Amino acid sequence: MSGGGHADGGAEFAQGAGAADEVGVAVAAAEAELVARAVDGDAGAVAEVVRRLQDPLYRLALRMVSMPADAEDAVQEIMIRVITRLSTWRGEAKLLTWAYRVGVNYLLNLRRRSPQERQQVSLDDFRADLADGLAAEDYRGPEATVMAEEVRLGCTQAMLQCLSRDERVAFVLGDLFDLKAADAAWILDISPAAFQKRAERAKHRLATFMRSTCGLADPKAFCHCPRRVEKAIALGRVDPARPAFTAHPITPTGRTIAEAAAEMLRLDDAAAILRAHPDYAAPQAKMDAITGLLHSGRFPILD
Repeated sequence: MSGGGHADGGAEFAQGAGAADEVGVAVAAAEAELVARAVDGDAGAVAEVVRRLQDPLYRLALRMVSMPADAEDAVQEIMIRVITRLSTWRGEAKLLTWAYRVGVNYLLNLRRRSPQERQQVSLDDFRADLADGLAAEDYRGPEATVMAEEVRLGCTQAMLQCLSRDERVAFVLGDLFDLKAADAAWILDISPAAFQKRAERAKHRLATFMRSTCGLADPKAFCHCPRRVEKAIALGRVDPARPAFTAHPITPTGRTIAEAAAEMLRLDDAAAILRAHPDYAAPQAKMDAITGLLHSGRFPILD
C-alpha cells in the first residue's frame, strides 16, 4: 500500500513539473514574440519592453550607485543599450536576466563613482563615521519616524558602497534579488562556484559589520537610526524637506516601506536589513523620455 501511495505522489509531482514546464515554454514564446515585434519597429512593443524592464533595472542601478538621481541617469543609459541590442537576444536566458547582464556590464564599468567609492571608504571607516556624532537619545524633531526610516534606507545603501563593485553586484543579485546562482553567474560571465564564493565573501563582510554596528541587526550594537538623524541632517545626508527614499515612488503592486520593514523582522540574517527596501519604481518621466529618444531617429537600430 505504501508503495502505491509513493507512486501516486510521484505522478502528481511529474504532472506539476510538466505544467510548470509548459508555462515556462509559453512565457519564453511570448517574450520572443514581443522582442521580435520590437526589433521590427513596433512602437507599442518597444514601450512594453521598456515597461517590463524599467523598474527591475532601476532597482539594480540604485543598489549599485546609491542615490536616486545617479540611478536615473544610469537606467537611461542601460535601457538604451538594452533596446538597441534587442536583436542580439536569442532567448539564451529570460529577457530580464539578459537585461540584467547588459545593466551589470554598464554599472561595473561606470566611470562615475559614488562618494564612498571616491573616498575609498571601507566598512571600518564607515563604522567610525557612524559612531561620530551619535546622539545620546532618539531624535524627537519633526517627522521623527520618517527621518529615522530615511536614515535607515540611506545607511544601508551606503553600506553597499563600501564593498568593491564585484562583491556588491554579487550580493545584490544573489541576496537582494534572490537570483539562482546559475543565473547570477551567467549575468556576471563567471562560473557558479566563483559567483557563490564572491557572494558569500560579501555577505560575510556585511554581516560582521552589521552585527558589531547596527542596532537593527543586534540591539546591543551602538548605532540606532533615531540617534543618527540629527548628525545626518547636519551633514546634509538627509534632507527633511526632500527625503530621497521615504518619498520615493514605488511600483503599483510593489512592497511599501512598511511592508519591507515588516518582512525584515520576519527574517533572521543581516542581509534581511539590506533587503528591506520598498519596490522602488523608475521615474515615469525618465522612462517616457527614453521611449521618445529611441524613436527620435538618433537610434536607427529599430528601423
